[in-house]
Amino acid sequence: MKDEHIHAVVRSLRRTIRAWRPPAVGVIAETEDPFLVLISTLLSLRTKDAVTDAASKKLFAVAKTPRAIAAIRTARLERLIYPACFYRVKARTLKTVCRLLLERHGGRVPDTLEALLELPGVGRKTANLVITLGFGKPGICVDTHVHRISNRLGYVRTRNADETEDALRAKLPKRYWMEFNDLLVPYGQNLCQQVSPWCSRCGVAKYCAKVGVARRR
Repeated sequence: MKDEHIHAVVRSLRRTIRAWRPPAVGVIAETEDPFLVLISTLLSLRTKDAVTDAASKKLFAVAKTPRAIAAIRTARLERLIYPACFYRVKARTLKTVCRLLLERHGGRVPDTLEALLELPGVGRKTANLVITLGFGKPGICVDTHVHRISNRLGYVRTRNADETEDALRAKLPKRYWMEFNDLLVPYGQNLCQQVSPWCSRCGVAKYCAKVGVARRR
């Protein structure tokens, strides 16, 4: 894909994703509460969107602050976030994160990548989501969909998510940074799947290099 085609691609993606429900973390981001974005993102790791949504709602109905979650007994917290994948590990992680927020940050979520990455369980994907969705600051969140589709388009040529983030920071127009994940996640879930993507239904197929696509519909 030629670099200048990114503008047409973004416009097409914006139109297409209107038909689909936004990701669970995106819905929670409408609260404009960085803490809720952080917790729901940690719950979402390796977990289907519908489960993340249900687990987040159940937890936040009981506790919505670092102090409140830290005070919940681990066994009860596990039940609240079940059946999120690795719910026992995530329960311990949530309690540790909340304790550190209280001890180091006065109960507030830090608004820098560096500080967020010091929290257990927080990688670059989670940190960038909190920065963009929680604080409305520029960042590029790269998950499996963003990495796959950016490479499939031929817009970048990278081997892993960290390389993709660096490549996108270098060439993606900054005005698209904050929405890029919101565009590509539902697109990857519903149309541009890892195996046998729906190229016949894709509005950006004419720009796509289809890198690595062995079979398509």
